[in-house]
Amino acid sequence: MPFPSRPHLILALGVLALAPGLATASGGVDQDQARRAVDRGEIQPLDKVMTAVRAGFPGEVLALKLKRRRDRWLYEFKILSASGKRSEVTIDAKTLSILEAEDDD
Repeated sequence: MPFPSRPHLILALGVLALAPGLATASGGVDQDQARRAVDRGEIQPLDKVMTAVRAGFPGEVLALKLKRRRDRWLYEFKILSASGKRSEVTIDAKTLSILEAEDDD
């Protein structure tokens, strides 16, 4: 099995480090809830999500949050482009459609 790339490793470690504290009033979910949602087909696996996001927003993922808003699962990303531009991107976790994207000024 090949060693994961640096950005993927950082992302995985960040998600694992934050996951126990994500089940809060902020709407974040823990890793068990996320796994069950993937198993039920409510959200796409993270590798597919990452591929979709990187296709439209190349760069380094600085932060990732999975949350449920009303009856919809959302992934929120903070991405740093090679030129130094920071973007916040929200995608539908089931369809992988980009719902919102904005650049930090």
